[in-house]
Amino acid sequence: MTVRNLKYLFNPKSVALIGASKTAGSVGSVLARNLFRGGFDGPILPVNPKHAAVEGVATYANIASLPTTPDLVVIATPPQTVPGLIAEAAERGVKAAVVITAGFGESRDGQGAILEQQMREAARPHMLRIVGPNCLGIMVPAIGLNASFSHIAPLKGHLAFIAQSGAIVTSVVDWATSREIGFSHLVSLGDVADVDFGDMLDYIASDRDTHAILLYIEAVKDVRKFMSAARAAARMKPVIVVKAGRHEEGARAASSHTGSLAGADAVYDTAFRRSGLLRVRTLDELFSAVETLGMANPVKGNRLAILTNGGGLGVLATDGLIDEGGKLAELSAETITALDACLPATWSHANPVDIIGDASGQRYGDALEILLGDQGADAVLVINCPTAVASSSDAAKAVINRLTNRISSTVLTSWVGDGAAAESRQLFAESRIPSYETPEQAVRGFMHMANYRRNQELLMETPPSEPEEFTPDIAAAKAIIAVALKEGRPWLTEPEAKAVLSAYGIPVSQTRVAENPDQAASIAAEIGAAVTIKILSHDITHKSDIGGVALDLHGPAAAHDAAVAMQERVAKTMPEARIDGFSVQPMVHRPGAYELIVGMVNDAQFGPVILVGHGGTAVEIVDDKSLALPPLNMRLAREAISRTRIYHQLKGFRGRPPVNLDAVALTLIKVSHLVTDLADVAELDINPLLVDAYGVIALDARIRVEKSDRSAAARLAIRPYPKELEELIALGDGRTLLLRPVRPEDEPALQETFSKLTQEEIRLRFFAPIATLSHFMAARFTQLDYDREMALILADPGIAGKSVIYGVVRISSDPDNERAEYAVIVHHDMTGMGLGLLLMRKIIDYCRNRGLQEIYGDVLRENTTMLKMCAFLGFTKSNLPDEPSIVRVTLQL
Repeated sequence: MTVRNLKYLFNPKSVALIGASKTAGSVGSVLARNLFRGGFDGPILPVNPKHAAVEGVATYANIASLPTTPDLVVIATPPQTVPGLIAEAAERGVKAAVVITAGFGESRDGQGAILEQQMREAARPHMLRIVGPNCLGIMVPAIGLNASFSHIAPLKGHLAFIAQSGAIVTSVVDWATSREIGFSHLVSLGDVADVDFGDMLDYIASDRDTHAILLYIEAVKDVRKFMSAARAAARMKPVIVVKAGRHEEGARAASSHTGSLAGADAVYDTAFRRSGLLRVRTLDELFSAVETLGMANPVKGNRLAILTNGGGLGVLATDGLIDEGGKLAELSAETITALDACLPATWSHANPVDIIGDASGQRYGDALEILLGDQGADAVLVINCPTAVASSSDAAKAVINRLTNRISSTVLTSWVGDGAAAESRQLFAESRIPSYETPEQAVRGFMHMANYRRNQELLMETPPSEPEEFTPDIAAAKAIIAVALKEGRPWLTEPEAKAVLSAYGIPVSQTRVAENPDQAASIAAEIGAAVTIKILSHDITHKSDIGGVALDLHGPAAAHDAAVAMQERVAKTMPEARIDGFSVQPMVHRPGAYELIVGMVNDAQFGPVILVGHGGTAVEIVDDKSLALPPLNMRLAREAISRTRIYHQLKGFRGRPPVNLDAVALTLIKVSHLVTDLADVAELDINPLLVDAYGVIALDARIRVEKSDRSAAARLAIRPYPKELEELIALGDGRTLLLRPVRPEDEPALQETFSKLTQEEIRLRFFAPIATLSHFMAARFTQLDYDREMALILADPGIAGKSVIYGVVRISSDPDNERAEYAVIVHHDMTGMGLGLLLMRKIIDYCRNRGLQEIYGDVLRENTTMLKMCAFLGFTKSNLPDEPSIVRVTLQL
């Protein structure tokens, strides 16, 4: 990830337009007009040997003849000229380029891809950054920069809009201008040869003039960079995304249940949720979401109270709410009683609160006041339809008046109609109360807030510790996979697959192999109870589809006959399949248990994706599933389970006890560990995974293997916990501590350690007195993106979240991975043992191995202990302007 030299793209002091033209209607002509007439306060240098002047400004024959080196060049010349122009500009010292020209990676003859590669190779040695090619250009209204061929100039504002499609950008500018919506940045990325969504998110996230980031995405190239940048940006400001191509016709056929269930768009949806982004479906929704998030107070949940003067509109709003995943708030008995006292006897006596068509402003205000006091509602939607017996404007004014002293309440409005509603909508706009033309739009606006809140909470929520500690037998699992790869088999046998699961602590049903029906009968006799027999063949993926499964067989004779019949069925159905025998296992009777599916598929872009849902033979038909990106913890695993429909049954209903949801979540975590450790696992199915109040057991499992040229961790979209950094440290007093990276589960332990620090220790570390370490601060210290940050802790060996922490050292690097700021603290009970020096040396070694060039930190001048240690480690000291009490210490690596 890098934002290097992007400032020359979006805040240049001078611009050269290569391919400037005065030929009417040409791209070069439109670019020149927009650049010269946009209000840019800096030199604009047109380059074209065929014209003496463009837009009244003298042209230059080539880059070499320019009187000064521009920060930014905009190129609109034939594709075969672009690599040479980029090379010439880079050698001249230009730092950024926008390549408008098409005919590169999108061309079908292959020549365009060669030109694009040549262009990148010319720019890379000089760190010249490129937007494009095949793009509309870029616009930064605040500085008057319009380096695009857009037909209209955007207004100034605080929204950044980033898209691959130039047509989308011009359409958005046109749409937004008519609604007086302005922008801080508009960027068309085009073919994304260099600058991509990850770079833009990193750059825009730190831009103070941008209050929200809007993305229109067709595809993401560098997934890990995007995920890292998106998670960082979403912690700072709203990031709202529209993803094109939701319905991908001709999606690849998959041989596993998991593969067929995990569609490409569903994976994007999962990635956006994990990153804290809010996804919307249309461009209209995109700007509606921005308006809602900007105007309305945040909500705490998805429970909505509806107040309306028309029952039909209330029903429509309720339908829309349920469709969007929201809940109708259950009104308390106190609320019902209060509403009875102020409403006609004919009111609905339930939510939606229908206050009848003749409702006056007074009735609206009284009812709203009561609903705002109900703790069971997270927001109130007020709906009005025009009638001849009551004033819509009076109702609007009553709503506004009741909200005057309720600045923390969340209210959305929908005054339905056109002429009669116009005045009311204007009143709401002036009072910064969200207003929508239809109840359905209002409900979507509410759910935008609820979903945004949920995604933000997921970014910051503290996960509980895992209910059990397990150590997988990685070597055993790899040995099984190695045999299959050596034999050229893509699928493990059922016993092999179960052995791999067992190596990761996943309970499986005991499975034995019989070569023929006689052996199957013998095994059944040894088991002495009902058995299940399944066909064993490398050529058969879905056994039940061809009659390759026989259940509840009592006695050896029944087992023998079932095996013979199975052989005959398979021979007729799949004569080409080689039969290796049968798997025989005890019939598992778990009355009341549910069948789930847990699986993993290797997505072409996002790598391993984990699936959980309603299992069984009809898994594709039921189509009840949820996806998650590894690595997982208990919080993420539980959240994935909660997004399935079967979850509501798993919680227990109508006298049926709840299942052991922790056991299901732990199974997901174990599968997450498996795919993080085993690079050659390409697909995995556990179907069914039986679950009840007593736990889980895998009855069937299939694993597809494929030799990978990358490490298991490298293929993940999110860098997993770096276990390789763990190290046991022997202390002089005989104790042994574990040095390891911090985990999100460590938040309670970190807060406990902080509570035991002296105020002097806190002041020297944080430069100010802090009474407690808040959840927000602790979450930022423990929920790290290991691609950008690292914190090493010294703790008692044990489960994360349950062990005492004695010392912490932390670094946070810039997006370019060049510089990192450090911080270190050791509990006073452990001082004098050299632990501070140990932690500093370990983090310095980590930074060197990561390729960082510099570590720095700010130290109070009176903190002589820290300054002496820094001097011993080779740090240099410097003073900070306007901060006489602070010393900047820096170590060049």
